[in-house]
Amino acid sequence: MGRSELTGELKDELSGVWKAKVLTLFPEMFPGPMGASLAGQALENGLWSLETVDIRAFARDKHRTVDDTPTGGGAGMVMRPDVVDAAITAARENTEKDQGVKLPLIYLTPKGKPLTQGRVRTLAEGPGALLLCGRYEGIDQRVLDKHQPEEISIGDFVLSGGEIAAMVLLDAAVRLLPGVIGSEASLEEESFEAGLLEYPQFTRPRDWDGKEVPEVLLSGHHENIRAWRRAQAEQITRQRRPDLWQDFEKSQSQADRKRIES
Repeated sequence: MGRSELTGELKDELSGVWKAKVLTLFPEMFPGPMGASLAGQALENGLWSLETVDIRAFARDKHRTVDDTPTGGGAGMVMRPDVVDAAITAARENTEKDQGVKLPLIYLTPKGKPLTQGRVRTLAEGPGALLLCGRYEGIDQRVLDKHQPEEISIGDFVLSGGEIAAMVLLDAAVRLLPGVIGSEASLEEESFEAGLLEYPQFTRPRDWDGKEVPEVLLSGHHENIRAWRRAQAEQITRQRRPDLWQDFEKSQSQADRKRIES
């Protein structure tokens, strides 16, 4: 979808759709994986929309220059503030004017706050997201100070650019949208939903490679199965993610205090 105004009929049609708009130097990277599997099917069925904004289209010289050398010296290049500013401004104006929504601006960067399931769920419950993908050594700080994007990181590592990180965020959010996953009950028992990592999963055959499915899962006793899964989730979280376990214990203590007070 281009930058031209939408017709009234199409505007109404998109008004309730979760919208993703990605500002990037490489629009050809999208939809990429987001065009396959459940997310791709949901995109095709109109459960969410995806639009890319080519940052390079806002360059002002004949060479379409989008970067320059770091002031003060150093390796690499930095994305120019005038070009990025023009792209953000146009994307915001287009979204708010033509589609009638104000999307949160998110900059994917290793310097950002870690992406969490809680933040993903909040995004999925909103109108969508405007995702800014950096390249090279990053984006001139002045344009970030002007537009105040929420800075989000998908992990303590460095990628070639923000596009793959944007896809990670999009995949995490889109799968939570109503109608994307057939059994929404499965979302309730995933990792992080209760502050814990998920318990182990098993399926047929019952005996494989000399290893059997845990007997409790074959018992048909739903309360015993639930208790076993909860114990496994707690054990795995305690062993693998002590940071999560500490937060979980704190939340449990607070919940216990509230129950006593009430």
